Amino acid sequence: MEPISSRRFIKAAGAAAATLSTNAETEAAKATRAASSAQPAQKSAQQRDGYTFFKTNEARFVEAAAARLIPSDETGPGATEAGVSSFIDKQLSASWGAGERLYRSGPWHNGAPTQGYQLPFTPAELFRHALRAIDADVTRQYKTTFDKLSPVQQDEYLHSLEGGNADLDGVPSKVFFESLLEMTLEGFFSDPAYGGNKDMVAWRMIGFPGAYANFYQLVDQHGVAFTGEPTSLAEDNKRVIHIHPNIPAYPAKGT
Repeated sequence: MEPISSRRFIKAAGAAAATLSTNAETEAAKATRAASSAQPAQKSAQQRDGYTFFKTNEARFVEAAAARLIPSDETGPGATEAGVSSFIDKQLSASWGAGERLYRSGPWHNGAPTQGYQLPFTPAELFRHALRAIDADVTRQYKTTFDKLSPVQQDEYLHSLEGGNADLDGVPSKVFFESLLEMTLEGFFSDPAYGGNKDMVAWRMIGFPGAYANFYQLVDQHGVAFTGEPTSLAEDNKRVIHIHPNIPAYPAKGT
């Protein structure tokens, strides 16, 4: 099995678009913890992890799968370091995930490859259906969850999704894989304003300057490499990046 490298996906994207614990616990600490556990309103694992769309088991798969699609290696950081799973979660929670601009009236038939997306699902519905089926399938095959598999097993399973036509609760596996790969690449290379490319790690790796307003001071410097820090659309004058306030715009209905 040929390993999936981040270099491969960088090239593809460029062509497409330029506890510690202690035994000495004090009685006060024990009392505090007991009081906390007695609180009726406990945050779910989903809320603790900062996700607004993904359930815990879904997040485990997406995190592990994205890390195999763009792993960290000698080239630089990967999907995990760039916060790709957070980007995907935000998109699926937003109006895009709810299919705000999709045609939803049918009829639904299998279309030709040139006709593009032909399923009745919104992006959020597509992920929810497929991830539910994948979780059941991986458990059946391996008796564990995807994130517990070895890297080789994870790659093999992802390849089976990519090249197969399995029915993932109404979603062809190839369609889901293409959607996951596309969103992983977008989350890795998009402006940090949208929740991915954390600290602009992908831009730093490929030398992309980002959203400079102008390069006036450089127009006469021919043949000189640009060495400035990349900048985000959402950066303030203190170089703090603010995530776009409308992401997520509103929860996807029915999820």
